[in-house]
Amino acid sequence: MREISSGAVTASVCQMCAGANMVLPEDIAGRIRECREREPWPAARDTLDKLCQNMDIARREAIPLCQDTGMACVFLALGQDARIVGGDLYEAVHEGIRQGYAQGYLRRSVVADPLRRKNTGDNTPALIHTDIVPGDRLTITLSPKGFGSENMSRLAMLTPAAGAAGVKDFVVETVSLAGPNPCPPIVVGVGIGGSFDQVALLAKKALLRGLDEPHPDPYYREMELELWEKINRLGIGPQGFGGQTTALGVSIETLPTHIAGLPVAVNISCHATRRVSVVL
Repeated sequence: MREISSGAVTASVCQMCAGANMVLPEDIAGRIRECREREPWPAARDTLDKLCQNMDIARREAIPLCQDTGMACVFLALGQDARIVGGDLYEAVHEGIRQGYAQGYLRRSVVADPLRRKNTGDNTPALIHTDIVPGDRLTITLSPKGFGSENMSRLAMLTPAAGAAGVKDFVVETVSLAGPNPCPPIVVGVGIGGSFDQVALLAKKALLRGLDEPHPDPYYREMELELWEKINRLGIGPQGFGGQTTALGVSIETLPTHIAGLPVAVNISCHATRRVSVVL
């Protein structure tokens, strides 16, 4: 049984907070630049230019890409042969968020109660999702999620008769209804299957897959490309100024489901789709 210090977890999460908020993953940054080169509409191309400038300034000056530094979504893949020592794993994650958001001067956006709305003052609690996996390592993925895009996400419990066409229509409709609100160009995470509670998480996990990592199943790989093309034909464009760059990509994840159901969820992420991982 391999031991992992809770202090190492806190230190890693603390460091990840600044990194995730100040430097976009290369697949996202690269796709924005690619779309800028292909974009024919002047207003859209100019907007993509500004996004590229913003990325460069954030990296160079070590400042956040966006004023909304997000709610901390943390995904843990804990090896079954690993043991956390020196403290509680979840508390170690929360402490890392506290320290990271304070040290990085990142905006604290979490309220303790959804209706009474008092800010917790330290951007905790993080939203933590844990999978037990083979091995003796702990993989931590931090994805700060802004709510301009999160608020545009939707879930539907379709009937099996809706089929693939119904799923595609729901995804495109969701993006169309969102319009410019989620700060496009967006990344679209789609969950299909599972149950009511699982499908939304599945859509969020889809956003963790790199844009340069197509779905391993050719059926869903083709669906990702088809949806990406349909969404870009909506003409919403960067920040809503029109053009052919509404989405940077679409990622789909699936789970087995009940014979009577077809759950589908769409989790929209803005152009600042932030994620970073470490392995302990």
